[in-house]
Amino acid sequence: MKNNIIVDDKLIASLSKLAKLNFDEKAGKKMKEDLDKILVFIDAISKIDTHEVEPLIYMSEEVNVLRDDKITNIISQQDALKNAPQKDSDYFKVPTVLKK
Repeated sequence: MKNNIIVDDKLIASLSKLAKLNFDEKAGKKMKEDLDKILVFIDAISKIDTHEVEPLIYMSEEVNVLRDDKITNIISQQDALKNAPQKDSDYFKVPTVLKK
């Protein structure tokens, strides 16, 4: 028993129903063992004194290096449409996705 939670077949059945999962007997036993291990791990972590530990805001000290957006490689509309499989005078033609 960890954190006043008893990991038994009833708990696994309840959790599997909530998660809409079906376990056979072997998988249910494995889930019970895994859940028990998780609760032991959580119990061990909860015993660590974190009173003077600052909350973690970022995973690293790296700062994003951003660049200015600059317009480059401008191509004309005619050049953009040149290799299109289907086009009309001004636009790419694509198959209809939504029907009215």
